[in-house]
Amino acid sequence: MSNHPLPGSELLDGVSGQELFSVNMGLTYRDFLVLPGYIDFNPSDVDLETKLSKNITLKRPLMSSPMDTVTESEMAIAQALMGGIGIIHYNNTIEEQVELVRKVKRFENGFIKDPILLSPEHTLADLDAVKEKYGFSGIPITEDGTARTKLVGIVTNRDVDFERDRDIKLGKVMTTELITANVGISLREANDILRTSKKGKLPIVDKQGKLVALICRSDLKKNKEFPQSSKDDQKRLRVGAALSTLPESRDRMAALAEVGVDAIIIDSAQGNSSYQMEMIQWIKSNFPNTDVIGGNVVTKAQAANLIAAGADGLRIGMGPGSICITQDTMAVGRAQATAVFKTAEYAQAHGVPVIADGGISNIGDIANALAIGASMCMMGSMFAGTKEAPGEYFYENGIRLKKYRGMASLEAMNKGGDKRYFSESQKIKVAQGVSGYVVDKGSVLNLIPYLVQGLRQSFQDMGYRNIPDLHKALRAGQLRFERRTESAQAQGSVHGLYSYTKPSMRAE
Repeated sequence: MSNHPLPGSELLDGVSGQELFSVNMGLTYRDFLVLPGYIDFNPSDVDLETKLSKNITLKRPLMSSPMDTVTESEMAIAQALMGGIGIIHYNNTIEEQVELVRKVKRFENGFIKDPILLSPEHTLADLDAVKEKYGFSGIPITEDGTARTKLVGIVTNRDVDFERDRDIKLGKVMTTELITANVGISLREANDILRTSKKGKLPIVDKQGKLVALICRSDLKKNKEFPQSSKDDQKRLRVGAALSTLPESRDRMAALAEVGVDAIIIDSAQGNSSYQMEMIQWIKSNFPNTDVIGGNVVTKAQAANLIAAGADGLRIGMGPGSICITQDTMAVGRAQATAVFKTAEYAQAHGVPVIADGGISNIGDIANALAIGASMCMMGSMFAGTKEAPGEYFYENGIRLKKYRGMASLEAMNKGGDKRYFSESQKIKVAQGVSGYVVDKGSVLNLIPYLVQGLRQSFQDMGYRNIPDLHKALRAGQLRFERRTESAQAQGSVHGLYSYTKPSMRAE
């Protein structure tokens, strides 16, 4: 812990966490502030390493939610590269979810392991459609348009830019004199080949001439080292996956374990159920090396049941998300800050980390969640609308948007999201979430460093260098808080201006 001087009782302002949450009233992150501490270090000295679960430690306390408009393989790869983790949603078949996890585990920085492929029989119109959807400018051509057959060519912009007839087959315009590299080549060697050949793409092929990966000059130019990346003992990126408590989840679990999933989150709207306890016990009995995170829960009693069943972590939140209407619809739930503090207080005594899930819209909310006992923050809306989120961008009134929907929205439930609600019949669906749209935020690879730097500065203001020290101070009553009235909240935000420009989290 930092060696800063502790004030005597006569100088101890504010209240302890225990006192703050002793009031018989639910509090959110905006209802209180952490009082400033003593600074004797720089923001760069702050270490944000934390526990996801009993057995998994990550470099960053950030993770993306298992929602079908937030986390698939591209998001999970980006989260892991930046030191967090992504949880793959289950609004898909077992095979689809397993393939998404496999892509993350197979990822190597700089190598595209599953490039879009076409065949010589496809047309320029097909190429245009791929370019419009994915933005790729160079497409490898194999004999049948799959990775099962040999690489026979590549089509780039220079091959097709001046062709007016978009019905021409790619076999007539593709470049067939290819410079390739063999499996096992390093990024540095690949970079040298691209530099000397002046090519934009370098296909990596096996002994049979089949394409196994693709390296792009543009990717190498912006390729970064990721020293904080979340990796398992085999140096593969870490990734989690969501399961329901339905019987089909046992088959999912077996398939996910086969491809090396690191953590399982049991995705239930109300996790304190016999179904979930049985599922946790079954997973821990059959797959003891896979950490299981239970939830969602908001009370100590709920937490106690899942911890007793063997949960390695807990997910906290019932109704605080920006697209969630559970509290309005069901009149059941809890204010998020109170839920996090109460469950973390109990779970910490049993060595079980908790994840604050929902209600986070800025850096201050993340800092407050960590200050009251959370080890990780799970976010949906924060990462929705980024380049790595599933879905395509579209424009509305000149604004670039992406879809974002709750897994309890009617739209998501019709695709399988109702697996979160274990009941006898789903013929009549009652939505507990909505569908909406969020503004383009750029890449997660730029957004997360912004969040991390803000968190470091917040920790400096609080006077603590790391999350374990912050939690020790919370439990000892040394971390001090103060409630805020509505007028204090208004004064603590922008006010008194005719107009202003809100800082954007979007970065290129």
